Amino acid sequence: MDVLTTLPEADSDEVAAQLADEAAARCAQLLGDAGLRPTRHRLALARMLLMGDHRHVTAEGLYDEAMAANLRLSLATVYNTLNQFTEAGLLRRIAADGIKSFFDTDTSVHPHYYLEGEDVLVDVAGGLAFSKVPQPLPGHEVARLDVVVHLRRKRVM
Repeated sequence: MDVLTTLPEADSDEVAAQLADEAAARCAQLLGDAGLRPTRHRLALARMLLMGDHRHVTAEGLYDEAMAANLRLSLATVYNTLNQFTEAGLLRRIAADGIKSFFDTDTSVHPHYYLEGEDVLVDVAGGLAFSKVPQPLPGHEVARLDVVVHLRRKRVM
């Protein structure tokens, strides 16, 4: 007798609900461990940001995703939540061009390419090595090192 044929078929809706519950529980744990209260908006945005692949988002881009997912929240709520996640260490803010900030789900120290004219931030493959880093000013310490290499398309002549 085949063991697999004796198991009841799982309803796909039940499996999806169980996976959703597990993701919500993981998000609530992440928020709690970071010292943040797991509110409805924080849980929804944490799920969008932290339960998938590593990515770079802007507040406006995440707001558009939230609207497409029928979440009812304001752009100000998205900004506030991204800032709270960053302060709690769940995200890393990358200022690419002095106007727009990207939020990186990979909080490790790593360099980026900013594609000018395309408004895209991409991780530099293979990392980057420095032979010398300047000493901090007296009474200060290096908090982090951000390297953003700006690229633009070559002009075809």
